[in-house]
Amino acid sequence: MEQDKVFLEYVIKALSDYPNDVKIDRKVDEMGVLITLNVNPADMGKIIGRAGNTAKAIRTLLRVIGMKNNARVNLKINEPEGGRAPSIGAASVDQAMEDLKGI
Repeated sequence: MEQDKVFLEYVIKALSDYPNDVKIDRKVDEMGVLITLNVNPADMGKIIGRAGNTAKAIRTLLRVIGMKNNARVNLKINEPEGGRAPSIGAASVDQAMEDLKGI
């Protein structure tokens, strides 16, 4: 009955540059099925997609698989340790402000 986990593993490993780093945990409780996904930080952009569209599509397909098995399936994508990388623009603005203070 773990068709959802098998499907997710197939899709994520196909999208990923580091398929050996893909880790999927599946838990069932009274609320339904919770699938937790961990991937290499370098693959997060591919898995989430532009404006989250890839992640939304994967979640929709998992819900369809869940409906077929009379289960509610939810996907949680864990953020890599260390959080998001700081944006380059913010660092350069901070540096510019420090440079102006020194003048």
